[in-house]
Amino acid sequence: MQTSPIIVMTGATSGIGQLAAMELAKQGAHLVLTARSEERAEITRNKLEHAAPNVKVDFFFGDLSLMKNVWRIGNEIKAVYPKLDVLVNNAGLHGFEQRITAEGLPEMIAVNYLAPWLLTDILLPSLLDSQQARIVNVASEASRNHGELKLPEDLTDTAKFSRAGSSRIYGKTKLLNIMFTGELARRLEGTGVTVNALNPGFNVTGLGRELGFSSVLASVLRFLRIGNPQRGAGIILQLVTAPQYQGVTGGYFNVGSGQSIVPVYPGGDPKMQSRLWSATEELLGRWIEKDENRGISV
Repeated sequence: MQTSPIIVMTGATSGIGQLAAMELAKQGAHLVLTARSEERAEITRNKLEHAAPNVKVDFFFGDLSLMKNVWRIGNEIKAVYPKLDVLVNNAGLHGFEQRITAEGLPEMIAVNYLAPWLLTDILLPSLLDSQQARIVNVASEASRNHGELKLPEDLTDTAKFSRAGSSRIYGKTKLLNIMFTGELARRLEGTGVTVNALNPGFNVTGLGRELGFSSVLASVLRFLRIGNPQRGAGIILQLVTAPQYQGVTGGYFNVGSGQSIVPVYPGGDPKMQSRLWSATEELLGRWIEKDENRGISV
């Protein structure tokens, strides 16, 4: 008897993540979702049950801007699910001012890049156990507006920025997602686990929680048929379920067409990808398990 695929997804309590989770629920997936609050989780659970009354869904709670929470959540999931079929790193944030986490890290870098890196590291033994697991990282063509990448300095840069300057920082976090994907794919060669990144396009739901007029702007854009989040959810579903991506790894794929995109430099540069990996490993060293089963950092 075929069992339901077990799919871990971050950022599924809103936006394209929630839409993708609803479609996966309809397809019979067993969903393992992260949430910042029980209220948001309950709203999402109700939507999932409305879409698929027999859905199996479990929530794990915590603020992903804090690595101690990512570490805890990852280990809680791994303890319950020694075998996983899919990990979707979707949670993201576009902040319009610099905020520094309690751990001293720049918030956008922490949420958009460091959290998925660490969560993947922790869950990799469970993904390897399924032998044909897929890892999907939500990046963006905003990566083309990343300015200049400086490693390792950018990973801990807490300098203030303006609302206009925030786009460069957001773009940089998405560039890091693409680079992470490429390096991880090389490290997983021969394991049966694949990893790909995607561009979800411009989505109304990704306007940023901090724009006071975001709901009005979202209504205008929906009226103009700009930024349909269903398209962003669609490319996530393609990479998670479509047969044509089975065995494909290290790619970066576009919303709508599902076609491969050549990332902006240094997104596809193996030397820079390796350099980023080493810098990230050093920064997150305290959260990485030091044994033969520790995951991707070997």
